[in-house]
Amino acid sequence: MTPIVSDIRILDNLLALNLNVSLWSARRKMSQEDLGGAELPPEDLASLGSKRIADPENLKVFGTLKARAFNYLDRHGVRFMSGWAIPEEKAGEIVHELCNIRNNFQKEKESFLAGYDQNVQSWIEKHHQWGEIIRNSIVGPDYVRARMDFRWQLYKVSPLEQHIDNTAVLEAGLAEEVQGLGGTLFGEVAKSAEDIWRRVYHGKTEVTHKALSPLRTLHTKLTGLSFVEPHVAPVADIVQAALLRIPKKGNIIGTDLLLLQGLVCLLKDSDALVAHAQKVIEGYGPAFVLDALLAGANSISDLDSGDDRIDGNVDGDPDDTPILPDTLSVETAVPHPAIPSLGLW
Repeated sequence: MTPIVSDIRILDNLLALNLNVSLWSARRKMSQEDLGGAELPPEDLASLGSKRIADPENLKVFGTLKARAFNYLDRHGVRFMSGWAIPEEKAGEIVHELCNIRNNFQKEKESFLAGYDQNVQSWIEKHHQWGEIIRNSIVGPDYVRARMDFRWQLYKVSPLEQHIDNTAVLEAGLAEEVQGLGGTLFGEVAKSAEDIWRRVYHGKTEVTHKALSPLRTLHTKLTGLSFVEPHVAPVADIVQAALLRIPKKGNIIGTDLLLLQGLVCLLKDSDALVAHAQKVIEGYGPAFVLDALLAGANSISDLDSGDDRIDGNVDGDPDDTPILPDTLSVETAVPHPAIPSLGLW
């Protein structure tokens, strides 16, 4: 297997972003007094749970905004240290979107705090039988305000200078973090592809052009982080070449759908993906990978002894009729031509 190791020099092209989103849960710890002084087991044996002092429905929007920020950073960056590594050239665009989310967060926060007292009173009335244990734990709006926050830190990461104590340099751990960044990125791609396969392509004999959207998102991420590891750019090229083959109009069926299904299966397998990207690096071209997915009778590995290196296009044999592998089988009785495994499944 081709090793996935990122070079420390990639730090010249990335920034580290740490996102801190604090949410208030509206929960308070239950006390013995809440249960009328009933005898309870000792604390080393059991502990009481918590109680809600406000309607959780009114707080859902904050969890949604936090998830939106995390998803956005996952689409454009790669997990790194305690946050994300993002392309330096995209920092302005990324921060702009985070500012939009933060503004929405602050707007919703002020709206929630403005109606906080009424919200708590309505919650007490809804649970009037237990109103007293809610009243005993009410906190003021200022307390809540201090526990709801949306902020981030953006910074440049660089190795420690060698004139610093050598032990400190060696034990800093930064080199290991950077070296693993390529593997982390391909792992995230594989996880996304698993989700795309499950939600969009599994068992389908026809999809709309909306099915291309998550692949375009992956392509954008790979393109922006192409400096992380040498195989990233070839993978982006493979995805782009597949997208360009799809007709601009009409639902996606037949060979076009099989191409996309094969591509997603390839993206799901990090080892196979890197191996196929290596073939692109060696000169076979992304078009060859796609043609091999669809109709090649020989696996890419069989070409190591040949002289068939190309710049872009290889014409498949029109008489080849691939057979659908089990992982691409559909749940209907409609038969399909299929993609040879090429070691992917």
